[in-house]
Amino acid sequence: MARNRKLGKPTDQRLAMLKCLSTDVILHGKIQTTETRAKEVKAIVDSIIALAVKEKDNFEMVDVKVVTAKLDAKGNKETVKATSKNGKEYLKVVKEEKTVSRQKDMSSRLNARKKIMTKVNKVKDENGKNIDLPNKLFNEIAPKYADKNVGGYTRIIKIGQRRGDAAPIVILELV
Repeated sequence: MARNRKLGKPTDQRLAMLKCLSTDVILHGKIQTTETRAKEVKAIVDSIIALAVKEKDNFEMVDVKVVTAKLDAKGNKETVKATSKNGKEYLKVVKEEKTVSRQKDMSSRLNARKKIMTKVNKVKDENGKNIDLPNKLFNEIAPKYADKNVGGYTRIIKIGQRRGDAAPIVILELV
């Protein structure tokens, strides 16, 4: 017996489709798709969320020294004239050193982050900036499900049949 549904697609296309659908569920909270696809994606999304719930608090805060360019009131970099070894003058950017507190993942959380990144696509927002989906899972989604038992993070709601081919259509959403 097959472990998972073939969905009428070659392996590479099927895996890419499931990756896109699971990314959309995590990003938007719900998707509308066929019932068989939703059942496959439900298993993937539930495993991703279970992993995020397990590792959500597994980090430590560390102080890191960061060297940045000093900015003036207008937001431009401050410069100073300097002389090179052969006597030529040039402009040198003034640097300032700050100590910043950052979150450092423990090894198991880092491994979980890498597993999540293999199961979802990279996403950009409307401004073209990357959205960190593993961070969204650890910081927004996982705390909502922290008190929930293992599994049951998604639900499938049947909404009828598609008009063209009468395929059963469902909504897959986060609970």
